[in-house]
Amino acid sequence: MNDFYLWFSTGLWHIADWQGFDHILFVSLLVFAFPFTEWKKLLILVSAFTLGHSVSLALGVTGTISAPRAITELLIGLTLLASAAFQLITLKKSSPPKPTFLYVLVGLFGLIHGLGFSYLLQSMLGRSESVFWPLLYFNLGIETGQLLIVTLVVLFSLLLTRSFKLPYQLYKQITVWIIALTAIKLCVERLQDLY
Repeated sequence: MNDFYLWFSTGLWHIADWQGFDHILFVSLLVFAFPFTEWKKLLILVSAFTLGHSVSLALGVTGTISAPRAITELLIGLTLLASAAFQLITLKKSSPPKPTFLYVLVGLFGLIHGLGFSYLLQSMLGRSESVFWPLLYFNLGIETGQLLIVTLVVLFSLLLTRSFKLPYQLYKQITVWIIALTAIKLCVERLQDLY
């Protein structure tokens, strides 16, 4: 039970840690992919991200795949920027994008984010022979954190748009622009870290 708590809480706090705000912003962007009435599609989208980063997290921790950390962090910033740009491009379109396309794209982005998560877990495990249970518990903590972020963003969005009557499209546009500008800043900083 102590092992479960240790690894679960590490995963939970890793996703909620403000140091990893790029992950928080990415998960927050997922909320805007579909109207609130299509919440099932949102859950599938979050699950696609989960699947992607679970696979690369496992592969990264076991040493099956690896990439320089600076490049992975830059790619994470680029996924955030690409997601924000996509949201802004589709903002004015009357018909939403095909869900299958989004599921695949977000799943691929999840692969990149999983590598980012793997560095922490790998450093904590060291040369431990058994990685299955720590990996599972850590991943469950991350998933719980992601679902909490999605829930908070949805509740905050509903509060602003329903209770305070802020037009949803305006709220979405402002939020996505803020995330896009943050992503540009992140990408520039991380690009500089490569040199």
